[in-house]
Amino acid sequence: MNKFTDAEREAVYKAIYTRRDVRSFLDKPLPDEAVFRILNAAHHAPSVGFMQPWNFILINHKDVKDKLAWAAEKERKALAIHYEGERETKFLELKVEGLKEAPLTICVTCDPTKGGSHVLGRNSIPETDMMSTACAIQNMWLASCAEGIAMGWVSFYKKNDIRDILDIPPHIDPTALISLGYTDTYPEKPILETVNWEQRQEMEPLIFHNTWGNKEKTASSSQE
Repeated sequence: MNKFTDAEREAVYKAIYTRRDVRSFLDKPLPDEAVFRILNAAHHAPSVGFMQPWNFILINHKDVKDKLAWAAEKERKALAIHYEGERETKFLELKVEGLKEAPLTICVTCDPTKGGSHVLGRNSIPETDMMSTACAIQNMWLASCAEGIAMGWVSFYKKNDIRDILDIPPHIDPTALISLGYTDTYPEKPILETVNWEQRQEMEPLIFHNTWGNKEKTASSSQE
């Protein structure tokens, strides 16, 4: 296994702990080589059965970005009916303008037909294609953080709206709209934590041993 130096290990954890979902971007172009490295990091994500179900649609045309922003804003307003009072106010204050501001939007898609009718692992758990695509998105986030480039994941939209806008075939899932750009308002904490929408849970109550709900740690044993 590859040996990491202390500095290299700390750099990995720094990216994990300082990565943030960003909504405000500067109108400053991104270097092509940095975008390529971010996409290449995504393409080197693990995938079940090595299916590699992802594609990446790079969008920098203003008219297309405006249409995507319209789809996100329409869905954000529709979702607001599920909240009341202060929670509704906080929800409506969440920014989705990043789709217009960011110099680059990437639609990450998932193709459930990649690899044919039988993909190792997917036949047992069909969702593994989406799980694999999520791993690619996480790699993008960590790579963009290391590049000093902000990233925002927009999840307010109807998938058929995005298919229509981007001419995506009906069997392809538009999994994520990713905004990429530089920012001068990088949050120290997750935005939803800052606005008191939710707080990070303590980790200890989430850990069980050997069976669900069992909090008692027992000594491991081995058989010869």
